[in-house]
Amino acid sequence: MARYGMLIDTRSCVGCYACLIACRRQNGLSPELSFIRFEHRERGSYPAVFQEVIPLQCMQCAAAPCVLVCPTEASYFGPDGLVGIDHGKCIGCKYCMVACPYQLRTFNEELGVADKCRFCAIQTLVGGKGCTCVEACLTNARVIGDLDDPNSEIVSLIESKNALPIAGDLTQANIFYVR
Repeated sequence: MARYGMLIDTRSCVGCYACLIACRRQNGLSPELSFIRFEHRERGSYPAVFQEVIPLQCMQCAAAPCVLVCPTEASYFGPDGLVGIDHGKCIGCKYCMVACPYQLRTFNEELGVADKCRFCAIQTLVGGKGCTCVEACLTNARVIGDLDDPNSEIVSLIESKNALPIAGDLTQANIFYVR
C-alpha cells in the first residue's frame, strides 16, 4: 500500500493563496474555515532580506498526537497511513486540536466537529488526477506522491532538494519542505 506525502517548496511559493481557495472549494468550506494556514517569515540579512511564505496544513503524521488523544477514536489512521476524522464519531471536544503541535486543525462550528486537511489526492490519485491544492499551485511549489516508491517524483525531489519536515522528526510528518 502507498504511503502518501507532499513536498512544498517555500522558495517557489509566492503566497497567492490559490491552493487555499482551491481547497476551500473542493471541501465545501466557508470563508471562515481553512485547512491551509500561511506563515510569513523574514529571512536573510540586510541587504539580502526576503519574505518566506510557508503554507502549512495537516502534516499527516505517522506518530500523530491528535489520534492518540481522541476519546471516541474519531481521529484515526487510515489503511494508507493517513490521518482521518470520522465526523460521525467526533463529539467536538477539541482534544485533537490542542494535541496538534502544529495547531493545524480547525473547528467547524456549523457541524460541531473538528476538521483538517483530508489530503484529497488520495481520493483522486487512482483516477490519475492530482490533489486540488497541488493542481492550483501557480508556481508548482507542491508535489504529492508515494513516499514508499523509490522511483516516484516526490522521493527524488526530497532527496535532491534536501527537503525536511517543518519540525524535524517531532511527529514523523509526511509533508516535507524545501526552505
